[in-house]
Amino acid sequence: MRGQGSIRVALAFAAVLASLTLVIWRQSRALELLRSLDEVRSERALAESERASLIARAQLLESRTRIRAVAGSSLGLRVPTAEDLITLRRRPPVRDGAARPWNIASLGGG
Repeated sequence: MRGQGSIRVALAFAAVLASLTLVIWRQSRALELLRSLDEVRSERALAESERASLIARAQLLESRTRIRAVAGSSLGLRVPTAEDLITLRRRPPVRDGAARPWNIASLGGG
């Protein structure tokens, strides 16, 4: 009878030891996941910061002042004066469909 009691105590001790090992493993796994989550969050913050700086740079490069300066220095362009502007008048639309050369009906094809 004495052997059965020590076996039960040993099994109970093994069960407690196994459950504690499982708890420690689970907590260490959770801490590992939290560390990786923190890394991802910091990478995301860095990427958002980089994105914001790229947007600001794009806005600077697209600014009218910069485009004028680059167009003037690199391409020799300038802002047109009133004498440089020409007003074009629009032709009235052609109302007769047969007057158009690409009209298949006027070619006798159908």
